Amino acid sequence: MPEHDSGALLAAIGAGVQACTRCDLYRHATQAVFGEGPVDARLMLVGECPGDQEDLQGRVFVGPAGRVLDRALADAGIDRARTWISNAVKHFKFEPRGRRRLHVKPDAGEITACRWWIDQEVRLVRPAMVVAMGATAARSLFGRVMTIGRERGRLLELPHGGNAWVTVHPSYVLRIEDGARAEEEYARFVDDLRQAAGHATETVSRPSGRLL
Repeated sequence: MPEHDSGALLAAIGAGVQACTRCDLYRHATQAVFGEGPVDARLMLVGECPGDQEDLQGRVFVGPAGRVLDRALADAGIDRARTWISNAVKHFKFEPRGRRRLHVKPDAGEITACRWWIDQEVRLVRPAMVVAMGATAARSLFGRVMTIGRERGRLLELPHGGNAWVTVHPSYVLRIEDGARAEEEYARFVDDLRQAAGHATETVSRPSGRLL
């Protein structure tokens, strides 16, 4: 599919997700948050769902977890501007706590209801590598429960073809209170991103071209 056609379709899907009522999360969220990046990205990163700042700004990974991700991408030598970044679930799920809105993990029904959107992003961007950051993203992309500890750090194949890599969500690093352990897990996260990007480059350089 020509890149300009994919770009137009992605724009249409991004507009369409704002009207999505496949689950009840739309009722309380400010807006849906679609993926962003270049249509010819060879690397796609998929997180869980928008957080408070993402919900307000309408952009992916612009809150605290986004700052961890930006730092990790830079340390891994990956240009965020050349990467498609999205979430498995497009609306913010939260519970009010005074003036704060505390993130709540999407359930299986919400992940399944939103899976159509992420499937369209993968199909149209056609990345050489899709990185699932966290269990929610992995479940969405593979259509089943995935254990991060068992699947992490190895090359996998998506159900409909294409390469995938599983790692933790950057918010996992944020939640670790012990400083030394947090730095250790951050380094592992950077290494996962670096390896995934390396496999993506190898795939693109092959005569057969990109997957998907």
